[in-house]
Amino acid sequence: MAVLVDKNTKIIVQGITGTQASFHIQRSMKYGTNIVAGVVPNKKEDTHLGVPVFNTVKEAKEKTGARASLIFVPAKSAKDAILEAIHAKLDLVVVITSGIPVNDMMEIRHELVGSSTLLIGPNTPGIITPKQAYMGIFPDNIHQSGDIGIISRSSTLTYEVVLEMNRAGFGESTVVGLGDDFIVGTGFTEIIKKFNEDKKTKAVVLIGGIDGNYETEVAELYAKMPNIKPIIALMIEDTTPISKDTGLAPDILYRGITTAEEKKKLLEDSGMIVVDNLADLVAELSKL
Repeated sequence: MAVLVDKNTKIIVQGITGTQASFHIQRSMKYGTNIVAGVVPNKKEDTHLGVPVFNTVKEAKEKTGARASLIFVPAKSAKDAILEAIHAKLDLVVVITSGIPVNDMMEIRHELVGSSTLLIGPNTPGIITPKQAYMGIFPDNIHQSGDIGIISRSSTLTYEVVLEMNRAGFGESTVVGLGDDFIVGTGFTEIIKKFNEDKKTKAVVLIGGIDGNYETEVAELYAKMPNIKPIIALMIEDTTPISKDTGLAPDILYRGITTAEEKKKLLEDSGMIVVDNLADLVAELSKL
């Protein structure tokens, strides 16, 4: 089994004809990813990389049966592309684009309320289920199949964790990069629920960050969930407190939790295993 993406997932690529999109899509198709269509408004060609190209997400979905979209469009056009995918009622949207304005993301988050779409990103390496498929820009050659789920707020640290786990003989069921931006479409909680339902996933590695309250939300969930799988939380981000010179804003945004140490304690109190280096992470995985 897999979380969110497998070899049968039919995927649309918005902005498929761009240089970066073309490069990464060719790699992912070679890997086995089921790319069934591209979407480019006012398209100039009917096919690209061997798949049909449509003007709209709605048309691409109707013609191919796709339920997921991968977005590579520039930041200035990203909001419209994301909203189009949400309004087309796709199940999953992965946004690789970085630098999307905060105001645009706030509007997108509002549109997600009550929708059926799960949005991963922006500024994410994407999602990969090793040996099956991936949506994004992962260095696919470093991943190996296994029973450890990974969910992360730090792209580069994710790669380090995967490499260290591989050296120790562990593999991944699915790896999900939530995105490195301050505002992302989906936090830890929804993905943790999916990993907990996945029969192949034995345990989850959660890679946290200093910004946002995503760790606070998942700690509250984990403390209440029955029959929850083990979660090992890795927190090695900057421990410098967020400046209080800006008044009450940090306390409001972060619920008063403004250092990595405070987040560690919160996660630990919820029942998670908390570590602050890769050696301890591998040691804890070996105990499971």
